[in-house]
Amino acid sequence: MSNPIISCRNLTKIYKMGSTEVRALDDVSLDIEEADFVAIIGSSGSGKSSLMNMLGGLDKPTSGDVFIAGQDMRGLSSSALARFRNETIGFIFQQFQLLTKKSALKNVTLPLQYRRPRYAGQLERAQVCLDMVGLGDRSHHKPTELSGGQQQRVAIARALAGEPKVLLADEPTGALDSKTSVDIMRLMQELNRDGITIIVITHDEEVAAYANRVIEFRDGKIIADKRKEVAA
Repeated sequence: MSNPIISCRNLTKIYKMGSTEVRALDDVSLDIEEADFVAIIGSSGSGKSSLMNMLGGLDKPTSGDVFIAGQDMRGLSSSALARFRNETIGFIFQQFQLLTKKSALKNVTLPLQYRRPRYAGQLERAQVCLDMVGLGDRSHHKPTELSGGQQQRVAIARALAGEPKVLLADEPTGALDSKTSVDIMRLMQELNRDGITIIVITHDEEVAAYANRVIEFRDGKIIADKRKEVAA
């Protein structure tokens, strides 16, 4: 197998609440291969969202190491970390986090506006991504003119705009109807086949069924890690 695109070693995250310590991640080690499609499942408080924050460089571990594409995340300055995230990782959050006064097209270009050197063809790339998620004809609509499901698809298009090596998705179909959810997960399978490493955080077993590998968390630890047949 190739070198893992993501490698975690002895990852621990402890939150202090007064005199109480909550161990959100407890000595977690795992590797994720390039172009893999991984679902991370578990109940609320199991540690799955804390892991996503570590993998995305959105939070720092109490101890342990995270390497993405060979880069030691703990060794980066704040500015270098922001640049690395922008160039390497696409995020889909549980909330849409769209700018309400900008069009869908402009929202999708946002990650590209921070690229140095300047990313050429920002609007063209944004339009391609909106087409991919089925919103090509809504590119000039503002979020307030779109349904919740459409807003989520704009957020997915934005995550794809920078052509990331890793896509981190937190409940990506949570706001979508069942048919659109199937369409989005099939799209993710297509993106994965094109070489993007995808990690989906979900409580939905039907969503997890689209992944090649399912990792289950409980009490900050991995309790199951299985390869599986994927949905057609």
